[in-house]
Amino acid sequence: MRVTVDQEKCVGSGQCVLSAEKVFDQRDEDGIVVLLDPEPPADQHDDVRQAAIVCPAMAIDLVE
Repeated sequence: MRVTVDQEKCVGSGQCVLSAEKVFDQRDEDGIVVLLDPEPPADQHDDVRQAAIVCPAMAIDLVE
């Protein structure tokens, strides 16, 4: 799985961090998503898929 994020679309809701805290974080100053691991291990894939589904800005793209 390959993960990319569009920081221009991100609205800083933090749903991605709640879903997959090992893959996503937020910038302290504005809450915009920070991608920690663009190629997460298989045991993180379900959490990353959930993060992409719940992102209100649809700022997370996955290639599987």
